[in-house]
Amino acid sequence: MTDPATDLDFDILSLPKVSLHDHLDGGLRPSTIIELAAAVGHALPSTDPVALRAWFLESASSGSLERYLETFDHTIAVMQTAEALTRVAHEFVEDLVDDGVVYGEVRWAPEQHLTVGLSLDDAVTAVQEGLNAGVAAAEERGHLIQVGQLITAMRHADRSQEIAELAVRHRDAGAVGFDIAGAEDGFPASRFAEAFTYLAAHQFPVTVHAGEAAGLESIVSALVDGRALRLGHGVRIAEDIDVEFNEEDQQDASGAEGDEAVGLVSLGKVASWVRDRQITLEVCPSSNLQTGAAEQFGGDLDSHPIDLLYQTGFNVTINPDNRLMSGITLTGEFELLAETFSYDLEDIRTFTLNAAEAAFLPLEEREALIDYINDGFDNAVD
Repeated sequence: MTDPATDLDFDILSLPKVSLHDHLDGGLRPSTIIELAAAVGHALPSTDPVALRAWFLESASSGSLERYLETFDHTIAVMQTAEALTRVAHEFVEDLVDDGVVYGEVRWAPEQHLTVGLSLDDAVTAVQEGLNAGVAAAEERGHLIQVGQLITAMRHADRSQEIAELAVRHRDAGAVGFDIAGAEDGFPASRFAEAFTYLAAHQFPVTVHAGEAAGLESIVSALVDGRALRLGHGVRIAEDIDVEFNEEDQQDASGAEGDEAVGLVSLGKVASWVRDRQITLEVCPSSNLQTGAAEQFGGDLDSHPIDLLYQTGFNVTINPDNRLMSGITLTGEFELLAETFSYDLEDIRTFTLNAAEAAFLPLEEREALIDYINDGFDNAVD
């Protein structure tokens, strides 16, 4: 997917943005992968940056879970040394800045980067050095950005307690939250109850991948067992929403162009809980189409439940997930949504403020971030 051209009367790229669901190992530059792979003798599908970028996008969009996961085999393989992790993190911040992001949370799983001798703490420190360098370089260029690490445990590896303790150890050195990722179906948050209890006891924020590869039971477990403050993806909460059209509305929905059918929306207990308490959904539209998370709703962006969730008052945020695999930026995601659902500047402001309010930051810093974002959006229409 490429960033689409739009006819908007404002420039999305120049707007201040917040990225909450952004994987470090899903956002490498193809040229960097090629250089790092050559240094460690790792074979790639191509050593041409353009061809390699195309391979990642085609593989991730193939509909094959095996091919999608294969893409991460290549990125993780070249992220096994402190030097590589620092470089990748530094470049990640540079790419955030180029995308207009002013606050970003970068999630990654340190346990996947230990094959050549790094300790968990070494890995986290190396990434933080890269993030710090990227932030400092951005400031020298006159760009303000703040970036934090979301320390992630892989569900299938059963190291969640160890990774939770790692995250808390680094809470004053760049770690802002904890996440679990990987195989959602069959690995509910309840399997890691001890780790989540530990995190709650240490007042450490949690987001959980839920409502992507599994449905409502996974979401409930994330909320109850995981004490999740945010849901990674969360789009399958729409399974608990019914929209009923009367016969005339149904004719409008499939009939004359320009007619907008208005249905009666009913929320189930889980959807009501999530909506009424404004539990944040970290929605990643392009990724959802690739992985099939939105397939039951239609499988294309027009039928993605994001607009239903937004229009019915859920706390929706927009995120790129894996920039390389989806061939997307946060700016590109917003452009796609604006083109598909006719979102305007105020809609994009709402999504952005939702993300700022959900950031794993102290209240005073969130308030300052919100003021900065509002100033940027106000300037866009001056």
